[in-house]
Amino acid sequence: MKVLLYLLFGFVSISTFGQSCAIENTSFKVGERVDYTIYYHLAGVWVGAGEVFFKVDSLNLKGQNFYHFNSEGKTFRKYDWVYKVRDHYETYMNMNTIRPLRFKRTVNEGGTHIREDYIFNYREKTAYTLRQMEEYEPYVKDTVGLDGCSYDVLSMIYVARNLDYSGLKKGEKIPIKIFLDNETHDSYIEFLGIKNLKIKDVGEFRCIVFSPLLIEGTIFNSGNGMTVYVTDDQNRIPLLIETPILVGSIRARVNKMKGLRFPLNSKISD
Repeated sequence: MKVLLYLLFGFVSISTFGQSCAIENTSFKVGERVDYTIYYHLAGVWVGAGEVFFKVDSLNLKGQNFYHFNSEGKTFRKYDWVYKVRDHYETYMNMNTIRPLRFKRTVNEGGTHIREDYIFNYREKTAYTLRQMEEYEPYVKDTVGLDGCSYDVLSMIYVARNLDYSGLKKGEKIPIKIFLDNETHDSYIEFLGIKNLKIKDVGEFRCIVFSPLLIEGTIFNSGNGMTVYVTDDQNRIPLLIETPILVGSIRARVNKMKGLRFPLNSKISD
Protein backbone atom coordinates (compact mmCIF):
# COMPACT_ATOMS: atom_id res chain seq x y z
CA MET A 1 0.00 0.00 0.00
CA LYS A 2 2.66 2.50 0.99
CA VAL A 3 4.55 1.39 -2.10
CA LEU A 4 1.60 2.19 -4.36
CA LEU A 5 1.15 5.65 -2.86
CA TYR A 6 4.82 6.36 -3.47
CA LEU A 7 4.32 5.16 -7.04
CA LEU A 8 1.27 7.28 -7.71
CA PHE A 9 2.49 10.62 -6.36
CA GLY A 10 5.00 11.00 -9.12
CA PHE A 11 3.09 12.98 -11.76
CA VAL A 12 2.58 16.72 -11.31
CA SER A 13 2.87 19.90 -13.39
CA ILE A 14 5.52 22.55 -12.96
CA SER A 15 2.77 25.11 -12.43
CA THR A 16 1.84 23.49 -9.11
CA PHE A 17 4.81 24.97 -7.34
CA GLY A 18 4.86 28.37 -8.91
CA GLN A 19 3.86 31.56 -7.17
CA SER A 20 0.25 30.43 -6.80
CA CYS A 21 -0.91 27.12 -5.36
CA ALA A 22 -4.53 27.66 -6.38
CA ILE A 23 -5.91 24.70 -8.34
CA GLU A 24 -9.39 24.06 -9.74
CA ASN A 25 -10.79 20.54 -9.67
CA THR A 26 -11.52 19.60 -13.28
CA SER A 27 -10.89 15.84 -13.19
CA PHE A 28 -12.70 13.95 -10.40
CA LYS A 29 -16.00 14.00 -8.54
CA VAL A 30 -17.56 12.56 -5.40
CA GLY A 31 -18.40 8.90 -5.92
CA GLU A 32 -15.32 7.99 -7.95
CA ARG A 33 -13.54 4.74 -7.08
CA VAL A 34 -10.51 3.13 -8.74
CA ASP A 35 -9.26 -0.37 -7.85
CA TYR A 36 -5.83 -1.90 -8.50
CA THR A 37 -4.18 -5.29 -8.29
CA ILE A 38 -0.62 -5.30 -6.94
CA TYR A 39 1.86 -7.68 -8.57
CA TYR A 40 5.28 -8.71 -7.32
CA HIS A 41 7.99 -9.88 -9.73
CA LEU A 42 10.73 -12.23 -8.61
CA ALA A 43 12.70 -14.91 -10.45
CA GLY A 44 10.92 -14.19 -13.73
CA VAL A 45 7.33 -14.54 -12.48
CA TRP A 46 4.64 -11.90 -11.82
CA VAL A 47 2.42 -12.84 -8.87
CA GLY A 48 -0.83 -11.07 -7.91
CA ALA A 49 -0.12 -10.45 -4.26
CA GLY A 50 -2.55 -7.75 -3.11
CA GLU A 51 -5.13 -5.08 -3.88
CA VAL A 52 -5.79 -1.41 -3.17
CA PHE A 53 -8.62 1.05 -3.85
CA PHE A 54 -8.93 4.84 -3.94
CA LYS A 55 -12.32 6.52 -3.54
CA VAL A 56 -13.71 10.05 -3.25
CA ASP A 57 -16.42 10.85 -0.68
CA SER A 58 -17.69 14.14 0.73
CA LEU A 59 -18.18 15.58 4.21
CA ASN A 60 -20.15 18.61 5.36
CA LEU A 61 -18.79 20.18 8.54
CA LYS A 62 -20.33 23.33 9.97
CA GLY A 63 -21.82 24.22 6.59
CA GLN A 64 -18.59 23.75 4.65
CA ASN A 65 -18.02 20.96 2.13
CA PHE A 66 -14.87 18.84 2.07
CA TYR A 67 -13.55 16.04 -0.08
CA HIS A 68 -12.76 12.89 1.87
CA PHE A 69 -10.19 10.74 0.07
CA ASN A 70 -10.07 7.19 1.37
CA SER A 71 -7.64 4.45 0.39
CA GLU A 72 -7.08 0.94 1.72
CA GLY A 73 -4.55 -1.66 0.67
CA LYS A 74 -3.95 -5.24 1.71
CA THR A 75 -2.17 -8.41 0.68
CA PHE A 76 -4.26 -11.40 -0.29
CA ARG A 77 -4.69 -13.68 2.73
CA LYS A 78 -2.80 -16.55 1.15
CA TYR A 79 0.31 -14.33 1.12
CA ASP A 80 -0.10 -12.89 4.62
CA TRP A 81 2.30 -15.47 5.99
CA VAL A 82 5.02 -14.03 3.73
CA TYR A 83 4.41 -10.30 4.29
CA LYS A 84 1.08 -9.11 5.68
CA VAL A 85 -0.15 -5.64 4.68
CA ARG A 86 -3.22 -3.85 6.09
CA ASP A 87 -2.94 -0.11 5.38
CA HIS A 88 -5.43 2.76 5.55
CA TYR A 89 -4.93 6.35 4.32
CA GLU A 90 -7.31 9.32 4.57
CA THR A 91 -7.18 12.96 3.52
CA TYR A 92 -9.71 15.75 4.07
CA MET A 93 -9.47 18.52 1.46
CA ASN A 94 -11.17 21.89 1.13
CA MET A 95 -13.36 21.78 -2.00
CA ASN A 96 -12.71 25.42 -2.82
CA THR A 97 -8.94 25.68 -2.36
CA ILE A 98 -8.05 22.04 -3.24
CA ARG A 99 -5.61 21.92 -0.34
CA PRO A 100 -5.46 19.15 2.27
CA LEU A 101 -6.47 20.09 5.80
CA ARG A 102 -5.88 16.76 7.51
CA PHE A 103 -4.02 13.57 6.59
CA LYS A 104 -4.19 10.27 8.50
CA ARG A 105 -2.53 6.94 7.91
CA THR A 106 -2.39 3.59 9.68
CA VAL A 107 0.33 1.29 8.38
CA ASN A 108 0.61 -2.41 9.21
CA GLU A 109 3.26 -3.95 6.98
CA GLY A 110 5.09 -7.03 8.21
CA GLY A 111 6.68 -5.94 11.46
CA THR A 112 6.16 -2.22 10.77
CA HIS A 113 3.34 -0.37 12.56
CA ILE A 114 2.92 3.38 11.92
CA ARG A 115 0.15 5.79 12.87
CA GLU A 116 0.23 9.42 11.77
CA ASP A 117 -2.18 12.36 11.92
CA TYR A 118 -1.24 15.66 10.23
CA ILE A 119 -3.10 18.98 10.50
CA PHE A 120 -2.05 21.60 7.91
CA ASN A 121 -2.11 25.34 8.66
CA TYR A 122 -1.19 27.19 5.46
CA ARG A 123 -1.56 30.65 6.93
CA GLU A 124 1.19 29.88 9.44
CA LYS A 125 3.03 27.53 7.03
CA THR A 126 2.97 24.88 9.72
CA ALA A 127 2.04 21.21 10.02
CA TYR A 128 0.99 19.86 13.41
CA THR A 129 1.82 16.17 13.56
CA LEU A 130 1.00 13.28 15.87
CA ARG A 131 3.02 10.13 15.17
CA GLN A 132 3.52 6.63 16.52
CA MET A 133 6.37 4.91 14.67
CA GLU A 134 6.40 1.60 16.55
CA GLU A 135 3.53 -0.44 17.99
CA TYR A 136 2.97 0.21 21.72
CA GLU A 137 5.34 3.19 21.62
CA PRO A 138 3.95 6.55 22.85
CA TYR A 139 2.61 9.09 20.36
CA VAL A 140 4.91 12.05 19.65
CA LYS A 141 3.59 15.55 18.93
CA ASP A 142 5.55 17.91 16.70
CA THR A 143 5.24 21.22 14.85
CA VAL A 144 6.96 21.27 11.47
CA GLY A 145 7.51 23.97 8.86
CA LEU A 146 5.34 23.54 5.78
CA ASP A 147 5.95 24.80 2.26
CA GLY A 148 2.71 26.39 1.10
CA CYS A 149 2.61 24.28 -2.08
CA SER A 150 3.34 20.91 -0.50
CA TYR A 151 0.78 18.10 -0.31
CA ASP A 152 0.49 14.85 1.57
CA VAL A 153 1.04 11.67 -0.42
CA LEU A 154 -2.69 10.92 -0.92
CA SER A 155 -3.92 14.41 -1.83
CA MET A 156 -1.00 14.76 -4.28
CA ILE A 157 -2.56 12.07 -6.46
CA TYR A 158 -5.77 14.06 -6.90
CA VAL A 159 -4.07 17.44 -7.21
CA ALA A 160 -1.79 16.12 -9.96
CA ARG A 161 -4.79 14.95 -11.98
CA ASN A 162 -6.04 18.53 -12.33
CA LEU A 163 -3.04 20.07 -14.03
CA ASP A 164 -2.28 21.11 -17.61
CA TYR A 165 0.16 18.70 -19.25
CA SER A 166 0.07 20.29 -22.70
CA GLY A 167 3.34 21.73 -23.95
CA LEU A 168 5.62 19.38 -22.02
CA LYS A 169 8.59 18.13 -24.03
CA LYS A 170 10.04 14.64 -23.84
CA GLY A 171 12.84 14.60 -21.27
CA GLU A 172 11.62 17.73 -19.47
CA LYS A 173 12.12 17.54 -15.70
CA ILE A 174 9.51 18.98 -13.39
CA PRO A 175 10.14 19.85 -9.69
CA ILE A 176 7.73 18.51 -7.05
CA LYS A 177 7.33 18.82 -3.27
CA ILE A 178 5.61 16.33 -1.02
CA PHE A 179 5.12 16.27 2.75
CA LEU A 180 5.89 12.76 3.95
CA ASP A 181 7.34 11.23 7.12
CA ASN A 182 7.19 14.57 8.94
CA GLU A 183 9.18 16.59 6.39
CA THR A 184 9.03 18.13 2.93
CA HIS A 185 10.86 16.25 0.18
CA ASP A 186 12.15 17.87 -3.02
CA SER A 187 12.17 15.69 -6.10
CA TYR A 188 11.28 15.83 -9.80
CA ILE A 189 9.67 13.82 -12.56
CA GLU A 190 10.72 13.32 -16.17
CA PHE A 191 8.14 13.44 -18.96
CA LEU A 192 8.56 10.42 -21.28
CA GLY A 193 5.91 11.23 -23.87
CA ILE A 194 2.58 9.79 -25.05
CA LYS A 195 2.21 6.03 -25.55
CA ASN A 196 -0.52 3.47 -26.05
CA LEU A 197 -1.02 0.91 -23.28
CA LYS A 198 -3.21 -2.21 -23.26
CA ILE A 199 -4.53 -3.43 -19.90
CA LYS A 200 -5.91 -6.97 -19.85
CA ASP A 201 -9.69 -7.08 -19.31
CA VAL A 202 -9.83 -3.24 -19.22
CA GLY A 203 -8.81 -2.02 -22.68
CA GLU A 204 -6.20 -0.12 -24.68
CA PHE A 205 -5.57 3.54 -23.81
CA ARG A 206 -3.56 6.53 -24.96
CA CYS A 207 -1.41 7.47 -21.95
CA ILE A 208 0.81 10.21 -20.57
CA VAL A 209 4.02 8.57 -19.35
CA PHE A 210 6.36 9.80 -16.59
CA SER A 211 9.39 8.67 -14.61
CA PRO A 212 9.72 10.22 -11.13
CA LEU A 213 13.00 10.55 -9.28
CA LEU A 214 12.72 8.20 -6.32
CA ILE A 215 13.79 9.03 -2.78
CA GLU A 216 16.07 6.34 -1.44
CA GLY A 217 14.79 4.49 1.60
CA THR A 218 13.69 1.12 2.87
CA ILE A 219 11.78 0.23 -0.32
CA PHE A 220 13.45 1.95 -3.30
CA ASN A 221 16.90 2.60 -4.62
CA SER A 222 17.31 6.23 -5.65
CA GLY A 223 17.00 7.03 -9.35
CA ASN A 224 14.56 7.02 -12.26
CA GLY A 225 13.53 3.37 -12.36
CA MET A 226 9.79 3.96 -12.00
CA THR A 227 7.36 4.37 -14.92
CA VAL A 228 3.81 5.76 -14.54
CA TYR A 229 1.05 5.57 -17.20
CA VAL A 230 -1.91 7.99 -16.86
CA THR A 231 -4.96 8.27 -19.16
CA ASP A 232 -4.56 11.09 -21.66
CA ASP A 233 -8.03 12.52 -21.06
CA GLN A 234 -9.75 14.78 -18.52
CA ASN A 235 -9.93 12.04 -15.87
CA ARG A 236 -6.14 11.47 -15.74
CA ILE A 237 -6.51 8.02 -14.15
CA PRO A 238 -3.26 6.18 -13.28
CA LEU A 239 -3.53 2.86 -15.12
CA LEU A 240 -0.18 1.18 -14.59
CA ILE A 241 2.83 1.84 -12.36
CA GLU A 242 6.00 -0.22 -12.55
CA THR A 243 9.16 0.09 -10.49
CA PRO A 244 12.10 -1.95 -9.25
CA ILE A 245 12.42 -2.24 -5.47
CA LEU A 246 15.29 -3.44 -3.30
CA VAL A 247 14.30 -7.06 -3.96
CA GLY A 248 12.42 -7.73 -7.21
CA SER A 249 9.88 -5.39 -8.84
CA ILE A 250 6.37 -4.07 -8.16
CA ARG A 251 3.53 -3.44 -10.61
CA ALA A 252 0.18 -1.77 -9.83
CA ARG A 253 -2.43 -2.39 -12.54
CA VAL A 254 -5.95 -0.96 -12.64
CA ASN A 255 -8.77 -3.51 -12.70
CA LYS A 256 -11.90 -1.44 -12.10
CA MET A 257 -13.02 2.20 -12.46
CA LYS A 258 -16.43 3.66 -11.61
CA GLY A 259 -18.02 7.02 -10.89
CA LEU A 260 -15.66 8.85 -13.26
CA ARG A 261 -16.44 12.49 -13.98
CA PHE A 262 -15.82 12.26 -17.74
CA PRO A 263 -15.93 9.61 -20.48
CA LEU A 264 -12.66 7.73 -20.98
CA ASN A 265 -11.87 9.44 -24.28
CA SER A 266 -8.33 8.08 -24.16
CA LYS A 267 -9.66 4.55 -24.62
CA ILE A 268 -8.74 3.19 -28.04
CA SER A 269 -10.33 -0.27 -27.86
CA ASP A 270 -11.68 -2.87 -25.45
